[in-house]
Amino acid sequence: MEIKSRFDHFNINVTDLERSLAFYDKALGLKEQRRKVAEDGSFILVYLGDETTGFLLELTWLRDRNEPYELGDNESHLCMRVANDYDETRKYHKEMGCVCYENEQMGLYFINDPDDYWIEILPLAK
Repeated sequence: MEIKSRFDHFNINVTDLERSLAFYDKALGLKEQRRKVAEDGSFILVYLGDETTGFLLELTWLRDRNEPYELGDNESHLCMRVANDYDETRKYHKEMGCVCYENEQMGLYFINDPDDYWIEILPLAK
């Protein structure tokens, strides 16, 4: 059997949904595409898109979660390519205070979101 699939979305859990929505809009230009709110209010799912591809970032907020998520040694990360001037984008992220790692030799850097998830930033063409 040969399976045919395509990427749809990637999920992360967040502790403060509004703070995360503001961060992803300001830092990466991701916009809310749709949301699902549990009837009992126990969770909210918000899907963010880049308005270019069909790939979505799903933010999950759980009402009963009060403590920060423990990300441990998991080095998985999201990677975004930016179309505008790469050096200006890095400067902007530094001004935001969200650059957490740089590797100039490899031509990349990472930002971290309010819940400390790492996001690799690359130029559009590489």
